[in-house]
Amino acid sequence: LRRTMENYTQTTRFILSCNYSSKIIEPVQSRCAVFRFKPLKQEAIEKIIHGITAKEQLHVTKEACAAIVTVAEGDVRRVANILQSCAALGETIDEDMVYSIASYAKPAQLKEVLDDALGGKSVDSRKKLLKIMLDYGLSGLDVVKQIQKEILALQLDDRKKMQLIAEC
Repeated sequence: LRRTMENYTQTTRFILSCNYSSKIIEPVQSRCAVFRFKPLKQEAIEKIIHGITAKEQLHVTKEACAAIVTVAEGDVRRVANILQSCAALGETIDEDMVYSIASYAKPAQLKEVLDDALGGKSVDSRKKLLKIMLDYGLSGLDVVKQIQKEILALQLDDRKKMQLIAEC
């Protein structure tokens, strides 16, 4: 790639899009102008979802739209990938389809796991968590990341939240 960029720099512009610019080798990075973009806000993501689904003649439920916003975390590429994968399964996209395609547990299910764990029902909590991991095909790291997000939404004092996140 580096050699190709050198040979055709007069007639060609290369655009590399990535999540982690540090994973691109330094010689290639030095031949690029780096642009960093913030994740888009919920309203912008929803507008993009509605634009894509209108053009592709897809029907997306309100719950599915909210699920896509949650899973995409402001990344439009992820929105497009999720919609494309869901569209391959049918013209109507629902919440369950989005979470299944994205291998992402429903936040309400994880909240239930956390509530059980905080309520002293650790065995029930563990069983539910294992079921969620198997149902959605989640790795341990994925589950920990999602649980940490859900901890921040709990009605606990900030110190307790940080203790729980540290334990994760």
